[in-house]
Amino acid sequence: MFQAAETDRMTSGWTNTPMPADQIIRRNWRVLVARSREQAANNDYAKAFKRSARRNLIGQRGLVLQARAVDASGKLDNRANSALERAWNEWCKGRNCDVKGRRSFRQIQKTLVNGLCTDGEFMVRFVYGRDAGPWGIALQVLDPVLCPVDFDEDRRPGGRFIRAGIEYTKLGRPIAYYFTTLDQALADYHYNGRAYTRVPAEDIIHWFEEDFIGQKRGLPWMATALLRMRQLGDFEKSALNNAREGARKVGVIEWDEGYGPVDDDDSEDGEDLREFEIETQDGVYQELPSGAHLKRVETNYPNGEMAVFSKHQLRGIATGLGVAYNDLANDLEGVNLSSIRHGVLSERDNWQEQQESLIEAFAIPVYERWLEVSLLRQRITFDDGTPLAASQKSKFLTVMYQARRWQWIDPAKDVKADTDAVDNFFKSRGQVIRERGRDPREVYAEIAADIEDMRAAGIPEDVIKELITAKFKGGQGSGPQTDAATGTNNPDAEPNPDAEPTPESDPDAENGK
Repeated sequence: MFQAAETDRMTSGWTNTPMPADQIIRRNWRVLVARSREQAANNDYAKAFKRSARRNLIGQRGLVLQARAVDASGKLDNRANSALERAWNEWCKGRNCDVKGRRSFRQIQKTLVNGLCTDGEFMVRFVYGRDAGPWGIALQVLDPVLCPVDFDEDRRPGGRFIRAGIEYTKLGRPIAYYFTTLDQALADYHYNGRAYTRVPAEDIIHWFEEDFIGQKRGLPWMATALLRMRQLGDFEKSALNNAREGARKVGVIEWDEGYGPVDDDDSEDGEDLREFEIETQDGVYQELPSGAHLKRVETNYPNGEMAVFSKHQLRGIATGLGVAYNDLANDLEGVNLSSIRHGVLSERDNWQEQQESLIEAFAIPVYERWLEVSLLRQRITFDDGTPLAASQKSKFLTVMYQARRWQWIDPAKDVKADTDAVDNFFKSRGQVIRERGRDPREVYAEIAADIEDMRAAGIPEDVIKELITAKFKGGQGSGPQTDAATGTNNPDAEPNPDAEPTPESDPDAENGK
């Protein structure tokens, strides 16, 4: 029934036996990682993909912590939340969170995303005590290559086993990780072929996208696009060399029988192997010797077919990488608003999915471990210097991370859509603010601060009120109107005739008149 299951001369090179995940990793991991790293160093599109991944997953601010602890009444404990966020932001500085004292928490996130592109996984170790710096806890980013993918052992005590350098229980829960070394100065040092350092799994954060059931190690995000990128790079090199030869006007000298230079040292086949050079100048034609004829070697590259072929290859590469072709290839030719909007929104859905995975697998575990150590060391304090109680740790575990968000393709329409959603209770104002990458509490605090600044500047209260309620008095939107005096929805309210016309109500405004 299935043509794809047939075995004939057309499918002779196609595999017929399914491979378990461990075997796939063991056979392909080293080669794929090596080639991914090589392409990231030499291929422009591989480098662009890494840059796009960092920009979209991490952005300018990285994953921003928002503490959401509540008090006994169920309301947000703003005093405790401010203390938590202040202490967390202090620890996130490079001198505190990085065991080397160099990279901030945001820069560590960028390093991890780079590793996901080329290695398909990341490994981060918790370091405690004096070596961890001022806070007693820091992060050490480890190269996955240091965890030997070919280190396997079976039938260990208690049913444990080792696969790809990781020790598991009988049911597959990680117990420990084995590394060739944790000392960067000895990264290439081995002793008697086996010199592994065993690290408990509770001290390691290891994350990758699981493509196969039972997979123990990650595969590079660029894995399926590597071959196309390599071939496209080789094709461009060949086309460039061909174009250079064509630009040089390469030619050969042909001699009639009985003519030509005489070589003292005859070659084995009796042909003259010496070169004959012609010096050229602009506007000057050289006279060839008797019996000599110039035969040019013409090349046609690059031609129109090269751009078509390159675009076809890049579309396949972009599909394999999960990014928009226009962004990867920096090609906006023939793009309209609708097509680029569809492509960008689809790509952003993928980035948001990866952001949530990064928060669940990395950011939350780091915060929980940091909170435990910091509470015990009394490093988290209120404004008056009183430390937060370690006994209330469970209360302080309620947090959320605000990931990077993007500007919209058509801001006017998107803002209006959000406004209608809020007016019709499809969204809350806080949700709209968070979707734009801000913390609602910060926005509300800024609005309150603006009002206080206007009051301090002597602006009358009625003017401040008019500025704050101008949106509602303008009668914008199709939802219920808001009474400017009370701030409540009034379905019978009439639009303000003195309000400025909007593009929706004034056709001339939309046409720019």
